[in-house]
Amino acid sequence: MWLTRPFYERATQLFLGILLTALAAVTLLNLALPAEHPLHVSTYTVTLLGKYLSYALLAVAVDLVWGYLGILSLGHGAFFALGGYAMGMYLMRQIGDRGVYGDPVLPDFMVFLDWDALPWYWLGFDMPGFAFLMVLLAPGLLALVFGFLAFRSRVTGVYLSIITQALTFALMLAFFRNEMGFGGNNGLTDFKELLGFDLRSDATRLGLFLATGVALALGYVLCRAIVASKLGRVCVATRDAEARTRFLGYRVERFQLFVFVVSAMLAGVAGALYVPQVGIINPGEFSPIFSIEIVLWVALGGRGTLYGAVIGALLVNYAKTVFTGAMPDAWLFALGGMFVLVTVLLPKGIAGLLAYRLRRRPSTRPSSPEPTAPREASA
Repeated sequence: MWLTRPFYERATQLFLGILLTALAAVTLLNLALPAEHPLHVSTYTVTLLGKYLSYALLAVAVDLVWGYLGILSLGHGAFFALGGYAMGMYLMRQIGDRGVYGDPVLPDFMVFLDWDALPWYWLGFDMPGFAFLMVLLAPGLLALVFGFLAFRSRVTGVYLSIITQALTFALMLAFFRNEMGFGGNNGLTDFKELLGFDLRSDATRLGLFLATGVALALGYVLCRAIVASKLGRVCVATRDAEARTRFLGYRVERFQLFVFVVSAMLAGVAGALYVPQVGIINPGEFSPIFSIEIVLWVALGGRGTLYGAVIGALLVNYAKTVFTGAMPDAWLFALGGMFVLVTVLLPKGIAGLLAYRLRRRPSTRPSSPEPTAPREASA
């Protein structure tokens, strides 16, 4: 079966082994060691790592369309934010009468703005099944409509990138408006519980971290399965020579649309896992700068490798945490410097550098004599 094919790949086995080992190690260091122990992993660190893992899943989604389809999307922050808002709407409905104003139905910001009824598009978000379905459908439907119009019109290259960024910017402006019913500038926050579990408890925080790690593993396997299939080969052919692929009889726009929608859904899942761990979702997640940062993660880690996207997301966001804590004004300069260094010194990213080192490593096996060319028979 095409979905199980990645489990037989050595690279996938290595990635999953490292990821699952890291999840088990963090869990053990958090639960088994006392807080005063130097190796203890605090709940704050667990939450921070869970945030990094959600970003890693987002980076894998971007690498799927950029690395293997050749579509430089500068709008995946929109799909991430839509998944986050779907989860945020569910979490807001779970607050009930425990809000500041005590209204059992309306969220606090709606009471503050004198709303007298819940908007129709908020209906159903009190049910977890419906909310989790919308985590997939909201970004998926947007990607379907946008991709159908763009790919059918054969918009490619820099023009497509600009349109995706314009889409993200338009959604950011829309969600900033209070009359949209999504909290305006403040967004959605003050969440209490998820599926009956207190979001402020250490156990729930650890559970969300583990759920994010499992989602990253499943998302990675799904993307590897797509890449290793015939669909993936057609995507690579489209990336390298779209006109020739069309000439061979493939309906390129259908392949592009399918992979683009799958990538958007993965981004939505990443956003849904991000929100309960961070505790807020606001229109800032639609920022075009954020979408550009995602592309930088993938470029730094290694485009077209999937695991490189994970490496890039983890490294850049860790660096962001360090820089914004020590020198907050220097982060944007550091980000720009990383982009320049990657472009000049690491065009294939960290994954490309690792692959080069492995190829250059001398083998420990005895070398066999070089085969000699067969001699021509004399007349």
